[in-house]
Amino acid sequence: MAHPAQLSLAAQGSLSMSVLVLNRSFVAVHVTNVRRALTLLFRDLAEVVHPEQGSFSAYTIDSWRELSALEALERSPEQDWIRAVGYELQAPRVIRLPRCDAVPRHGMRFNRRNVFARDANRCQYCGRRFPLGELSLDHVIPKSRSGPTNWENIVCACVSCNVRKGGRTPREAGMQLIRQPTKPKRSPLIALKLHNPKYAAWKTFVDRAYWLVDLQEGPDV
Repeated sequence: MAHPAQLSLAAQGSLSMSVLVLNRSFVAVHVTNVRRALTLLFRDLAEVVHPEQGSFSAYTIDSWRELSALEALERSPEQDWIRAVGYELQAPRVIRLPRCDAVPRHGMRFNRRNVFARDANRCQYCGRRFPLGELSLDHVIPKSRSGPTNWENIVCACVSCNVRKGGRTPREAGMQLIRQPTKPKRSPLIALKLHNPKYAAWKTFVDRAYWLVDLQEGPDV
C-alpha cells in the first residue's frame, strides 16, 4: 500500500482539506489536514470515523481503502478523492485517536486565521472576497493613534483598501466598514466549515459547546 508521500501530485488539493480530530472519547480536540490524517492512519495511530445510515462506523486504513473502492462507484460532490499508485482513496472528514486523552483548549484565540474566518475572507471596506494571500489585517483606529490590536479594532482588508486607508481612520479616508468588528461568539473557523456540505459529518461532534473553544487549525485550501 502506498504511503502518503507516494500519492500523486494531482491529489495535492484534497490532501490540504480539513479533517476533524477526535480523542478516544469522541470529543473534538483538533483540526488537521488530510495529509497529516493519512500519515496517522498509515501508522495505525488513528481510525476513520464515517457516517453510515444515521450512525458512525470506524475504519482502519485497510478497511477504509476497501470502503473507498465501493463508494468510488457512486461518488457525491461532497467527497474528495486521492489517487495513489493503483487505487483511489476517499479523503476522510473525521478521524479518532484511540490513545488520545487531550481535551480542547477553552477560550477564543485571537489570531490572523480566526480574523479572516470571522470576516469570511471578505475585505471589510470594499466587500469583496479574496484568496488568503491577497488579504491583510487593518487597525480600524490606526495603531499609531493607540488603536488596540483586538477583535473590536482589527478587520480583514484587501491590500488595495489597506494601502488606500493608510494610517487614517475610515472616516478620514472616505471609507466605510461593511460591519463593525466584534469578538465572535463561536469559533470562526469551525462555523465557516459547518456551512460547507463537505464537512456535514462534523456537526455530530462539534455542537454549540465546542464552538466556544479553540480547535487549532491545520493547513487548508
